[in-house]
Amino acid sequence: MTAIQVKRAFKYRFYPTDAQAAELSRTFGCVRKVYNMALAVRTEAWARQERVNYNQTSAMLTEWKKTEELAYLGEVSAVPLQQALRHLQAAFAGFFGKRAKYPRFKSRKKSRRSAEYTTSGFRIRDGHLTLAKMDRPLDIVWSRPLPEGASPSTVTVSQDSAGRWFVSMLCEDPGVRPLPAVDAAVGIDVGLDHLLTLSSGEKIANPRHERKDRACLARAQRELSRKAKGDGANRYKARLKVAKIHARIADRRRDHLHKLTTRLVCENQTLVIEDLTVRNMVKNRNLARAISDAAWSQFRSLLEYKAAWYGREVIAVDRFFPSSRLCSACGALAESMPLSVRIWTCACGATHDRDANAAKNLLAAGLAVSVCGAGVRPQRRNPGGRSATKQKTLQREP
Repeated sequence: MTAIQVKRAFKYRFYPTDAQAAELSRTFGCVRKVYNMALAVRTEAWARQERVNYNQTSAMLTEWKKTEELAYLGEVSAVPLQQALRHLQAAFAGFFGKRAKYPRFKSRKKSRRSAEYTTSGFRIRDGHLTLAKMDRPLDIVWSRPLPEGASPSTVTVSQDSAGRWFVSMLCEDPGVRPLPAVDAAVGIDVGLDHLLTLSSGEKIANPRHERKDRACLARAQRELSRKAKGDGANRYKARLKVAKIHARIADRRRDHLHKLTTRLVCENQTLVIEDLTVRNMVKNRNLARAISDAAWSQFRSLLEYKAAWYGREVIAVDRFFPSSRLCSACGALAESMPLSVRIWTCACGATHDRDANAAKNLLAAGLAVSVCGAGVRPQRRNPGGRSATKQKTLQREP
């Protein structure tokens, strides 16, 4: 099999000196300022039914640097500022293409602190990364090597809410190539009692990362709520403590999902999942916390891009397909199936575990795609055809 060109981001933690941290913090502030000023200009033009493009905002940036009020913009590297304008252009392209909402202004406290450098804004020599406007390289913890001969096209420096510094290098990874084809296919039903139930009958436990740290998180949040609002040092320390707990939960969850999705993609050629609307499901106040902790959307995202990397196929069955109520043995459809019912018996005499039965039905509906084009969606953004239920009913008619 021929290798495909995959651009992959390699993320590492680093520990800046005081001078580097101050320089990067100034850069983050200037990036936010330029983005917001350009967005304000384009918003005013939009109100006048005019359009301002990237070239015009780039020329404006040059003029802004010449003013006394904004002269500090010239003290940081110009590369991240130009990249901020390009990101704004991409945001407007998504808006005009009806793929995203209207761009929003960046907040000093809530928005992500990051700056992106292109090849002219950084230098890598002998395993050391040096950014523009800095006289010494970053102290990076190289937890894994970059691909041999890889040359990063962009470097993104960021600081998360827990105060940790990260550098992400985007480069082509020649090591990503399609895996040898296998005959295995699996249906995957997500849940809360068990994170995943496979059509093979295997059940994967839900680690409930947030629940394990819930008491510790609640205690830290109570301490934060007692601090006076503002920019005081005590409130900052309390906020940082809460952020570190959230970061630990997110890191454990992400690590578990990465290991799980890699295993599923390596073992199966076809993976069938259900096209769930998680954003609507979390509106249920009784289940929102558990659903968010399960991270079904993140699981699907990881599964889809890894399948694309390694030559596998992910099929998303229409959300209205009655996978839980359909008997996988005879095809009979139960009238109702409350969530409290975990095991049920069909009129044909077959006894089903609710989740295992759903996984088997998802697999059957997914495999029907290659035969009759039932209503499933291979990607989240692509609409499907007829419903799988109607298509399977048409198949049974003589």
